[in-house]
Amino acid sequence: MVQARWNGSIIADSDDTVVVEGNHYFPRDAVDPAVLQPSETTSHCPWKGDARYHSITVDGSTNRDAAWYYPQPKDAASQIRDRIAFWKGVEVS
Repeated sequence: MVQARWNGSIIADSDDTVVVEGNHYFPRDAVDPAVLQPSETTSHCPWKGDARYHSITVDGSTNRDAAWYYPQPKDAASQIRDRIAFWKGVEVS
């Protein structure tokens, strides 16, 4: 089982993550939707496509743009469709 934790709380929990470039991508339904806040931030990866971001809010503290996902990944990254990865101090183990 892989968990993502931030600010003392488990925000994602799954035994079905996909690891790409060292990042665990969790199924969207394994992530607590209450902690995800929409963000306008985007980025581009040449082989995965365009990423969108969420900020994470736990117990009144917000970690801006700490989660990302690829809504329409390129074919080479199709295995991460509908999955969310974390960074910026989110502990994944």
